[in-house]
Amino acid sequence: MLDRTLSPNEVKEMILSICDKIIASEAKLSEADRKLGDGDHGLGMQRGFTAAKAQVEALDPKSIGEVFSATGMALMASMGGASGAVMGMLYQSGGTALNECEALDAPALSRFLDAARDGVCNLGGAKPGDKTMVDALVGAQEAGQASVDKSLSEAFAAIAAGASDGMEKTKAMIATMGRAKTLGEKSIGHPDPGALSVSIMFNTMKEYVNY
Repeated sequence: MLDRTLSPNEVKEMILSICDKIIASEAKLSEADRKLGDGDHGLGMQRGFTAAKAQVEALDPKSIGEVFSATGMALMASMGGASGAVMGMLYQSGGTALNECEALDAPALSRFLDAARDGVCNLGGAKPGDKTMVDALVGAQEAGQASVDKSLSEAFAAIAAGASDGMEKTKAMIATMGRAKTLGEKSIGHPDPGALSVSIMFNTMKEYVNY
């Protein structure tokens, strides 16, 4: 699987592995959110990806975009609130960019990330440095742009590293959005929970491709 493309059904399997990982990460995500917010991020993500799993399991996908878009719609419908909107938009915007795509390679993955970044940033108004999931998403997106000439395995490895680096950088930032902004400098030292979720998602993609 290392140097070839992924079919729609393989992307379906990859998304299902993400769903399982996020569901299993509820406690970790909730603990991160207790440092900065009301502590319910993990539960919201668990609820959203449980719904996404049911939606995606029922698919017989003909395109890559169909899988991503179905994931996004399920997240938006089940999670509610800001997290549901931005996480759903990540997948839905990225999926729309790949509606006609039947094989996921590094250039297609980069298009997904470009569209996901644009959708999330336009929706929520966050930018890099605001201590949000955008920091991890942009880290992944920039790595994707730099990896269009690489194998899919190499691209996913770079994207996962970019997302992790973006998440780690949020620890040194002062929150400027959401409930966490009321903490001011007290938010320093803790990762943004949304960025942690994005990092988990892209690292799970890397693990799937290298399995």
